[in-house]
Amino acid sequence: MDSQKLKSVIESILFISGEPIKISKIVKLCGAPKNDVLAALEKFSLDYEKEGRGLAIIQKESSVQLVTNPKNSDFVSQLVNSEIKSDLKRPALEVLSIVAYRGPITRVQIEAIRGVNCSYILRNLLIRGLIERGETVDIRGYLYSVSFDFLKSLGIANAKELPDWESLSKNEKIKELLSINDQ
Repeated sequence: MDSQKLKSVIESILFISGEPIKISKIVKLCGAPKNDVLAALEKFSLDYEKEGRGLAIIQKESSVQLVTNPKNSDFVSQLVNSEIKSDLKRPALEVLSIVAYRGPITRVQIEAIRGVNCSYILRNLLIRGLIERGETVDIRGYLYSVSFDFLKSLGIANAKELPDWESLSKNEKIKELLSINDQ
């Protein structure tokens, strides 16, 4: 794969991920040598900085993430604060319901149920303190579950006290969908 195509593929992967992703996973997905992937990431970082772009790449240990440029934090904060202060929209309520009834659950599983990307919504719910994320056994991402604040706001001790929890958390159609997605 030529270097321009590799950069394009890596940028797409980072964008759609919405979360830190292991460099080893990018290497595997691209089928490119690790040195080529590292060089492409370095080039991105320099290009974004040199051009004063609205995005940046950050790296921590063996993971990288596409983020907003820290120089734009005031503007991004305005958006985030307006989102936090507004009521939850239907998509956010759907994701929160999925996490409450099916959690702990991965982003990929949530997206399999909803059929659309949920990275932004999950970030919004995390910022609001309604959900929390934990590590998975493998490198597939995070497990999302409802937070103590979510439970406190509803006045319940655990998610099993939600209406129809027993039947909705065990729905066979969703269980089948998730098992297909895990393959």
